Amino acid sequence: LQECILSGIMSVNGKKVLHMDRNSYYGGESASITPLEDLYKRFNLPGAPPESMGRGRDWNVDLIPKFLMANGQLVKMLLYTEVTRYLDFKVIEGSFVYKGGKIYKVPSTEPEALASSLMGLFEKRRFRKFLVYVANFDENNPRTFEGVDPKKTTMRDVYKKFDLGQDVIDFTGHALALYRTDDYLDQPCQETINRIKLYSESLARYGKSPYLYPLYGLGELPQGFARLSAIYGGTYMLNKPIEEIVIENGKVVGVKSEGEVARCKQLICDPSYVSERVTKVGQVIRVICILSHPIKNTNDANSCQIIIPQNQVNRKSDIYVCMISSAHNVAAQGKYIAIASTTVETAEPEKEIKPALDLLEPIEQKFVSISDLFAPTDLGTESQIFISRTYDATTHFETTCDDIKDIYKRMMGSEFDFEEMKRKKNDIYGEEEQQ
Repeated sequence: LQECILSGIMSVNGKKVLHMDRNSYYGGESASITPLEDLYKRFNLPGAPPESMGRGRDWNVDLIPKFLMANGQLVKMLLYTEVTRYLDFKVIEGSFVYKGGKIYKVPSTEPEALASSLMGLFEKRRFRKFLVYVANFDENNPRTFEGVDPKKTTMRDVYKKFDLGQDVIDFTGHALALYRTDDYLDQPCQETINRIKLYSESLARYGKSPYLYPLYGLGELPQGFARLSAIYGGTYMLNKPIEEIVIENGKVVGVKSEGEVARCKQLICDPSYVSERVTKVGQVIRVICILSHPIKNTNDANSCQIIIPQNQVNRKSDIYVCMISSAHNVAAQGKYIAIASTTVETAEPEKEIKPALDLLEPIEQKFVSISDLFAPTDLGTESQIFISRTYDATTHFETTCDDIKDIYKRMMGSEFDFEEMKRKKNDIYGEEEQQ
């Protein structure tokens, strides 16, 4: 996805783009696999899917589970580039948080917060005060700070100021600000306040939850941006084996494939193409589960997210579940796909993810993957090779978009600016639109 978005953006910027993929499908790691038979093959499961799974073609199974924040960066990129015209989205029906072995709906409106059994009455009042404070907080207007210094005061101190208890801190930090660990507590509060604002503003757009999901699966996203690139003259080649990245005097000059060299000035790729220029920074375990029932205690939602905060299961990082269903054209009628994921912390990852799988029982079929996470050791300054980071365990695209903006800045030497992109599009497209 990062490479597809960048190829779209670079094409709009008037660059000459050739996009090669060794796979026969779009999206690499972030593809949606169809038909179901291919998923069985990919995970080396013997035999074919049972007939109870319906038609193989009805399945589009994401390898990496993520949702889009309704007011987040990826939606902005989609709107600015108008890639939205190729996609249809549905709002995810609910966000849930795990506490003491049970799941509770994350309150999404004031009445819900007042009725929620996540906290007691006095706690609710204090939490409401805190949310009003966050909503009014404006980093350019010190009058809204109420004695808090956004660049110095820690989030721990902000929670203290509103006298919020541990349970509320847990779900605020992990289900609203969407942190995976508690490291944020001792960092300046500005980032956390902005994350809670993003959650509230995303929620305000559609009401049920702050998350969106594209019909036919996340694999539609890279295809949409590949199409954008093609409209602006980019060339896309699938099934193209990469034999060698050609380097002269420490700088990339081309890519060799099937005996020919395509020459280039800059190269963007994922870590799998340049193993000697990346370092392993961790692992993520993901378990794709096929169910014949909605998840218990979610009001039979046909889509939802569940967050299990690390404190609740004595871990350092959260566990996530993303669930979608036939309502999103990704599974056969009456079937549900739930994907559990977390950052690996021990030598027994499957044990670590058990609390999530317990919520999904009975599970009809599961596919387990453990992926290494890589980050570039070469930032591309000299080599002009720009390497994306592997997808982390988060269940939304905000970190992916940060990576895209980071690569853009390293390539172009300037910040990624949505407004400028809009102008460039109008330069090329402006006349035709009017006719």
